[in-house]
Amino acid sequence: MATAITMPKLGLTMEEGTICSWPHPVDCWIEKGALVLVIESEKNESEIEAPVNGFLRHLYVEEGDTVPCGTLLGAITRTADEPFDVDAFHLAEDRPETKGSGVLEVKTPKGTATRPNPQLARIEKRIAPAARAAAKKLGIDPSKAPGTGPNGRVTRRDVETYAAEREALIRVAEGVHLEVPTTGAGDPVVLLPGLGTDVSAFTRQIPALAEHFRVVGVNPRGVGLSDAPEMESYAIPELAADIAATYQGAADLVGASLGAAIALELALTQPERVRSLTLITPFVQATPRLLAVGEGWRRVATEATPEALASALLPWFFSSGFLADEGRRDRILRGLAQTVARVPAKTLDRMIAGMSAWSGTRVGDLSGISIPTLVILAGEDLLAPDGKRVASSIPNAEILVVEGAGHAVALEAPEPVNEAIAKHLHGRP
Repeated sequence: MATAITMPKLGLTMEEGTICSWPHPVDCWIEKGALVLVIESEKNESEIEAPVNGFLRHLYVEEGDTVPCGTLLGAITRTADEPFDVDAFHLAEDRPETKGSGVLEVKTPKGTATRPNPQLARIEKRIAPAARAAAKKLGIDPSKAPGTGPNGRVTRRDVETYAAEREALIRVAEGVHLEVPTTGAGDPVVLLPGLGTDVSAFTRQIPALAEHFRVVGVNPRGVGLSDAPEMESYAIPELAADIAATYQGAADLVGASLGAAIALELALTQPERVRSLTLITPFVQATPRLLAVGEGWRRVATEATPEALASALLPWFFSSGFLADEGRRDRILRGLAQTVARVPAKTLDRMIAGMSAWSGTRVGDLSGISIPTLVILAGEDLLAPDGKRVASSIPNAEILVVEGAGHAVALEAPEPVNEAIAKHLHGRP
């Protein structure tokens, strides 16, 4: 009897993976638990172990190919010569999917894989008649559904998928529903991403946290599938209130950069809802450089592809040492392009306006925080260099400085970050 090797669902935004290598040839004996293949997903390479003892009988996907999660990649048989029907096994076991089971997931609309040329963006989206009929029955606007048909055409299945995804959103305010993927079990740990990113910023923390906690990732207004209400600014107090509406009782908050600002605001306004704080590269006074990078980010987002935008942002997020490693740099670049594609320029504009208005308003209030707090800083952080001042202003705050890391320290140096977070969460009252 054959055993399938399929593309696993490893992370929050993972919908597909790339085969980096098959280390063993076909017909090779492989022990259960031994390395059977290496894949790349989002920002990481992962080694996949053989699920059983047996012979690597057939490969369905070659090195360099990118396929959806659930796709049949290979087959292992107990013996080298037992009957094995390649086509029949493929028909029975190949189950590409975009929805994982028990894994924190953020949907990436197909139509945002690359940002279109502004001249082409004015062309009306093509919608199949069956899609229009389904949308009318479901009560949704079919033009908002990402099109997966030829030339981006919206199909009936696209409309039905979009409607199902809308049902999964959480209402946080009148007319505002947020995408809140969740995984794990136990006390809630709420993840708050920074400016212009989604919860994939915590892709290296999710698996470790999910072993002991219920991990709740919140994509703020305008990010991913979350609603983007028309307003001049997404004010930090408003975003903090949104977060409080996504969970019950008290939770441990983990916020990065702008997400740390939102976590601080929630801790100051509703301390009873916050069990502990983990602030990664935080600020309470946005520097001129941070504001300038935000403005440049917004402008590039209106004119360039996500790949070009990611290339422009990379030097601000990561250290020189990290950028010197070509393999790591290329992997993170692909993942970052997927992330920024989920954040429209209008959302960036509103976030930056909210950040600017909040900047400096809480400088004198941090001494009133009595919640257990961990502050994680990066030695080569160009965007929020005054994190030590934040840490020293919060009574009894613990501090970790990861030397040689940039602003995106949770991605660049996950091991010390994960270790510090685990110690902090397990040590709190």
